[in-house]
Amino acid sequence: QLQLVESGGGLVQPGGSLRLSCAASGGTLDSYAIAWFRQAPGKEREAISSIGKSSIKLDYADSVSGRFTVSRDNAKNTAYLQMNSLRPEDTAVYYCAASLGSKTMYGSSWSIRGLYESWGQGTQVTVSS
Repeated sequence: QLQLVESGGGLVQPGGSLRLSCAASGGTLDSYAIAWFRQAPGKEREAISSIGKSSIKLDYADSVSGRFTVSRDNAKNTAYLQMNSLRPEDTAVYYCAASLGSKTMYGSSWSIRGLYESWGQGTQVTVSS
């Protein structure tokens, strides 16, 4: 099974930027769609972005659209989430997840947690002055 490790989290001031990475091992990333989820204290884990296997299909939650950019480098077996104009409400643990095949490529299915087989351990992002 694919193993995922997130990195790049930290403490940043409002308006700042961070880039999260999701490094995969135990398989080739180009067979998987990748999504980013986040979970704030006391809240449910929410899907915020996804990228298809060939980077053609990109999805964003309304809360991050226009500020976050998802990308991937299959040659490096790594996906990324560039986060700009960060806000205090972006504070959360951020997770990447992988789904084998195309089942997350239809409509809003990209946001369904149960369709992702592999998950990273999460990286903390704190936005505060």
